[in-house]
Amino acid sequence: MKEKPKSKTEKSRLHLLHQYYKYTGFYSFVGNAVKKALPYILFLVIIVFVFNAFFNINEGLIHLTEVLPVSGVLVFFYISETVLGLVPPEIFIAWAGKMSQPWLYLGVLAFLSYFGGLCSYWIGIGITKIPSVHQYLEVKMASQLKNSKKWGGFLIIVGALLPLPFSMACLAAGIIEFPFKNVVIYGTLRFLRFLIYGLVIFHVF
Repeated sequence: MKEKPKSKTEKSRLHLLHQYYKYTGFYSFVGNAVKKALPYILFLVIIVFVFNAFFNINEGLIHLTEVLPVSGVLVFFYISETVLGLVPPEIFIAWAGKMSQPWLYLGVLAFLSYFGGLCSYWIGIGITKIPSVHQYLEVKMASQLKNSKKWGGFLIIVGALLPLPFSMACLAAGIIEFPFKNVVIYGTLRFLRFLIYGLVIFHVF
């Protein structure tokens, strides 16, 4: 019995995957999520842009890593990775590259980022305990929550690997009550991102 050409098999799998995403509402879910989040993202970008016009944020953060003791830098990074995660981790990775044991400090940063994301998840869980928020989620957002829980893993993977705030992804996962064990598993991809950034910033390649 002849095997099907590999290219056709892969094409067939991609087609089936596309159909699955389409029928399960993944595309519409992502589209609606982007539409709802876009105004807030644009507002945040404008604020950062205006603030950066008067104060160079990156230079300020770099200066902060130079004047703070090692423990202070690590604490600041952990707080940043737990609360919104808006400070680019690349600045701290560059700081680690200047240390006597750069890979050790990179590992510490990766763990703090990962653990900060897990803490953000529980902050999200705590938010859902607020009566008004709980009522809103259970009544007005029931259908959206159903889809969100279905694609929660995708949300964590994107937050862990791409230049997006990991803590925000974990916070959202907590709000939609995505299973914590899955957050723990998918979140380990955060270590991969730090490894890749380390290889690039430390000029291994």
